[in-house]
Amino acid sequence: LIHKGLEPGEAFRLMEQVRKGKGLSDEDSELMLRHNVPQWYVDSCQKISYMFPKAHAVAYVTMAFRIAYFKVHHPAAYYAAYFTVRAGEFDANLVVQGEAAIRREIASVEAKGNEATAKERNVVTIMEIVLEALARGIRFLPVHLYESDHRQFLVHEDGLRPPLAALQGLGTNAASSITAARAGQEFTSIEDLRQRAKVTKTVIEVLRNHGALDGMSETNQLTLF
Repeated sequence: LIHKGLEPGEAFRLMEQVRKGKGLSDEDSELMLRHNVPQWYVDSCQKISYMFPKAHAVAYVTMAFRIAYFKVHHPAAYYAAYFTVRAGEFDANLVVQGEAAIRREIASVEAKGNEATAKERNVVTIMEIVLEALARGIRFLPVHLYESDHRQFLVHEDGLRPPLAALQGLGTNAASSITAARAGQEFTSIEDLRQRAKVTKTVIEVLRNHGALDGMSETNQLTLF
């Protein structure tokens, strides 16, 4: 439109309207035709529902190349970043049970068809990526009370360490409280963990069921001399 002689401000306004699917008013069409804009161009502007900006498209393609590079050459870092974004929907309990359990869960959700919830469908997508990672030799370690971050997947020599928040039933607030409380010293008992981290009994059960509290006593034990 600028090449046809329209003022830059007017050209921008018209293209923003078209890009957003708002079309052209009669006055806009007349303005374009007075500047010898072809009729087919004007007609096209009335039919466009949405137009993707070139700069936006370039940014998406650039990002896709970067992601592909890391997925091929740095798979552990790639999967750690991917699952960190989805930590709240990642089921660490299921993943540590192995490939067979993951496939059974996927089959169970798919058997529900349209009755599967959005959350269940999201879990299927995540578990499919877990299977992909396993096939590429990426191991998933259990959630660890001291070694797991509160929300990020960490890359270790022997695999990826899921965060505390990857345990279903343990939210990000509780995970943050645990990592803050453990910074000073190790927990002396499960009761010590509950009091210092200020977490509920439900959170304690989630950790217990995952095996994150194995070997820890229920309460502080007094030694008599």
